[in-house]
Amino acid sequence: MSDEWVDAYDAREIGDEEVVAFEHEGRTYALYNLEGHYYATDGYCTHEKAHLSDGFVMDGMIECPLHMGQFDIITGEAVAGPVCIHLKTYAVKEENDRIFIKVTR
Repeated sequence: MSDEWVDAYDAREIGDEEVVAFEHEGRTYALYNLEGHYYATDGYCTHEKAHLSDGFVMDGMIECPLHMGQFDIITGEAVAGPVCIHLKTYAVKEENDRIFIKVTR
């Protein structure tokens, strides 16, 4: 397996405290903007597989739209039930207004 940086999104299109979905090779990721810093996690809630891009971002947390479980965006830690399995997080970099995430192939 090897890691690669994937061009994921235009940074100018993600507002502060916003989340968007990104699809790559059959996998869904969630991309976040927290005060101009960008983060990425798996795109589905670990509890009932709801799209996190439909969730609510506040104070560094993403709230699942289905059962209101919460995850820390930076660490992926499950912090409020019913979620109990952490999200996988991904390295992110911004270059020339583009967001890149590091994925393993």
